[in-house]
Amino acid sequence: MTQRVVVIGAGIGGLTAAALLAKWGRQVTVLEAHVYPGGCAGTFYHRGYRFDAGATLAGGFAPGGPHHVVGELLGIEWPVHPVDPAWVVHLPDGRAVTQWGDKSRWEAERQAHFPGTEAFWQTQEKLADVSWRVSSRPFPWPPESVSDALRLGASVTLDDMGMLPHLTRTLGSLAPRGDAMFHAFLDAQLLISAQTTSEHVSALYGSAAMDLPRRGVNHVRGGIGQLAQTLVDSIRANGGEVHLRQEVRGVTLRAGRVAGVTTKKGLHVPCDALVANLTPWALRGLLGDASPKALAQDVDHALTPTGGAFMVYLGIDQARFRARFGDTPTHHQVVVDASKPLGETNSVFFSMASAEDAERAPAGELPATMSTHTVTAPWWELHRTDPAAYEARKEQYAEAMLDAISRALPGLRECITFRITGTPVSFQRFTRRTEGMVGGFPQTSIFRARGPRTGLPNALFVGDSVFPGQSTAGVTLSGLRVARQLA
Repeated sequence: MTQRVVVIGAGIGGLTAAALLAKWGRQVTVLEAHVYPGGCAGTFYHRGYRFDAGATLAGGFAPGGPHHVVGELLGIEWPVHPVDPAWVVHLPDGRAVTQWGDKSRWEAERQAHFPGTEAFWQTQEKLADVSWRVSSRPFPWPPESVSDALRLGASVTLDDMGMLPHLTRTLGSLAPRGDAMFHAFLDAQLLISAQTTSEHVSALYGSAAMDLPRRGVNHVRGGIGQLAQTLVDSIRANGGEVHLRQEVRGVTLRAGRVAGVTTKKGLHVPCDALVANLTPWALRGLLGDASPKALAQDVDHALTPTGGAFMVYLGIDQARFRARFGDTPTHHQVVVDASKPLGETNSVFFSMASAEDAERAPAGELPATMSTHTVTAPWWELHRTDPAAYEARKEQYAEAMLDAISRALPGLRECITFRITGTPVSFQRFTRRTEGMVGGFPQTSIFRARGPRTGLPNALFVGDSVFPGQSTAGVTLSGLRVARQLA
């Protein structure tokens, strides 16, 4: 009998697992609560605009990268084109550091702005090479069974042993001291890609995260949600089903195993295996008192809720922007004050759609986003207790972020034709992410990484809650691992 697999959540990790399993002959059903697939890497429609909900750039499409591997396995073409430079990082002292993918230009750029750091960059690139090389193979980390351990041993070669002295080190321990701007440069990017700073991020993970421009970042034609749609099309082409607007409200267990799920609309789907593209809190909520002991303990005692994002979605007058800023890169990151913690409007990422994506906005305009990390709890408290203060805080954050980005792009305000905001409350409503959390868990140590095990023998986690964490490339690796494990 054909194995029946239900996937809860149409994020990139869940869709990757579903697409591979459908390709390999399993009977696959994906259930998504929202009206579009992709989750935090989705694209939503509003008043003629197609805004990227969260993520705006994607990596991992170069040969050997996760998306490249999955694309070849599925026989699909991704709707992407490369971006170089990836972005410009603007530091408080006036330095504007361009992150080139081109090797020679990036070497010249970093030597000009950060003299005396070349030894760090050479080590970072060597560690990144190892990390990317290992991750392109079946890499079951952390190992959760004897077979995982055997596959892990087979995946590591003698050439990879250079990583061993760095397994317990942080990226910050490799960085030279004395230049606060250098550390601000590292930390601003790592907060996005690793949910933590250089002093805490694993050296291996941090090196790979800092390496994204060198490995190649890409615009996605039509918005980043087209990655999800490409996977949905593949699932359906191979006989699988993807149901939107079907929020799962119950999980049926039989003899300690998942036997099926039921949606809010009354759809019941039996299954032999479950893939949960959910946070641990969300799965615990679905299982209730039937939660495995390990999952319940994790959620109740061991896991700390992670941060969220505050988003500003903008309409930009294309002609006015080009007249003022010319061919400036469409992605900028600004650090306002290196002496203060990042996030909460002190570090802001600006991303504007490519001119090739003119259909994503009303004629003559382009969609853009601004984002900053934020603690979720205050937003929820204000939303519950003081709606007026909640709205005032949204306006305060949006104005502070515009002030920040105006340091990099003075006069940007005059190019804006439309503006709406999104808080962690918004993220929870539209993505069903617990408390509006984004990005998964901080990648502080590979020895504290989470694997896909849920505590139920036929149910696995996928997505940014498990190693290697966030980004479309990271969750794709988790989807690849889960699909191979179930196949």
